[in-house]
This record gives sequence, structure tokens and C-alpha cells, in this order.
Amino acid sequence: MIRHVVLWGLVEQDPAKKAEAADFVAGQLMSLPALIPEILALTVSPNVLDADGNWDLVLLGDFADEAALGVYLTHPEHLRVVAVIKAYLAKRAAVDILV
Repeated sequence: MIRHVVLWGLVEQDPAKKAEAADFVAGQLMSLPALIPEILALTVSPNVLDADGNWDLVLLGDFADEAALGVYLTHPEHLRVVAVIKAYLAKRAAVDILV
């Protein structure tokens, strides 16, 4: 199984507005499991500790294999969500690991 881990830094820095942005982005991403059967599990969560250097938001997605992850990454619904949330995101880091 492959776990797709994505970290984002949000554009918004005001704490209340950052929380709203994180909720919006998470909601958009969490709509995808119902639309993309290759997603075995998906968690999207904001950072809960305001530690220096922490990212603002994380996605953990589980996929059977590299092919299933590829379907997700190129799926039209995923691409639509990426286009919608892009304006909220300042930076991104990702890693794919075997679990």
C-alpha cells in the first residue's frame, strides 16, 4: 500500500481566517473519496499545535499501489478540487511511502 502525504502552508495568516481556509480546503478534499474509488482512506486535518516551523494542513491518503495513486492524481475530480483550493495555498510538500 502507498500512503500519499501532502503538507500545505496556507496563504492566510490571521488565525480565524486561516482556520476557515483550512476547513474549506479540507472539505473540498474530503469530497473525493465518494468520487474516486481508488482512495482506500483519506484524512485531511489542520495543524493543532502552533509550533514554529509546523505546516498548516496535512493530507494522508492510502492507495493500493502506484497505479491507484496515479488514477487519483489525474482524476478529473481531483484536478477540479486542486484548481479550487490553489488560491488558498502558499506552499506544498509531498512524500509517498510504502506502508
